[in-house]
Amino acid sequence: MEIIDGKKIRDSILAKIKTEVAELSFKPVFCDVLVGDNPVSRQYVDMKARTAERVGIHFHKAVFPASISTEDLVKEIKALNTIENMCGIIVQLPLPDSLDKRAVLDSIDPKFDVDCLGTLGSEKFYKSYNGETDLGYPTALACVALLDSLSLDLKGKIIVVLGQGDLVGKPVSALLKYRGLTYLPVDKRTENKEYLLQQADVVISGIGKGKYITGNMIKQGAVLIDAGTSEDVKSTPGAPGNIVGDVDLESVKNVAGNVSPVPGGVGPVTVAMLLNNVLTVAKSTMKARDNVLNQKYE
Repeated sequence: MEIIDGKKIRDSILAKIKTEVAELSFKPVFCDVLVGDNPVSRQYVDMKARTAERVGIHFHKAVFPASISTEDLVKEIKALNTIENMCGIIVQLPLPDSLDKRAVLDSIDPKFDVDCLGTLGSEKFYKSYNGETDLGYPTALACVALLDSLSLDLKGKIIVVLGQGDLVGKPVSALLKYRGLTYLPVDKRTENKEYLLQQADVVISGIGKGKYITGNMIKQGAVLIDAGTSEDVKSTPGAPGNIVGDVDLESVKNVAGNVSPVPGGVGPVTVAMLLNNVLTVAKSTMKARDNVLNQKYE
């Protein structure tokens, strides 16, 4: 079994982003909206801030109290939409239960929706994604990037997408479809999922069931892209649980061909793909500005 090094892939993507950001005529701004004081969410936001600044993207953290109303938060986000050189806004989830998540996400200007979680951003992804000028779901893009890193010929291969959630399974299936690849969507309603898993050359999993996939469930040499995260139930009682993926690494080590670990696999690449979305918006913004200037002086 060979481990797919997500951090190495992330660093390669970030190096490319940094080079392209330096070629822009302005410094793009990326904003993360944090509501409340969840320490895990705050830590994740700070990590994205460091990564953004590392590639030359200015990071703007917008922090609001958990007591804020949906109406007031929507107003604040609409104001963020107007910040000069804004090229990406995301809302750190989960939000407090008191807030209308859909209304909050839809208040992000669709052209800045680099998470694709707004209604219009999601619809555009499923209708017209082309991989160059359009924005894609960062976690799904990360799964495909990890798979691409192996340089496999996937024509005719059986790819099982385990789980059909909004953040991983559905958009991953769409990306595979756009590439003309054969894939089988599998969820809890699929009657023969055990058989399908055993036939799969590639399994992309995002079900969030810790160590669900074991060696006896997969074929020899299978590639496993693990986008699931959950807390290890075997952790010491009273202590914070370790984060594990859907794959039981110990169980599959003598069966699988390549595996992306959790942590260190899909996660780091997801942040890189998020910032690549910001870069996509920035390049589109610069092109639009150049067109305006050209028209002005024609």
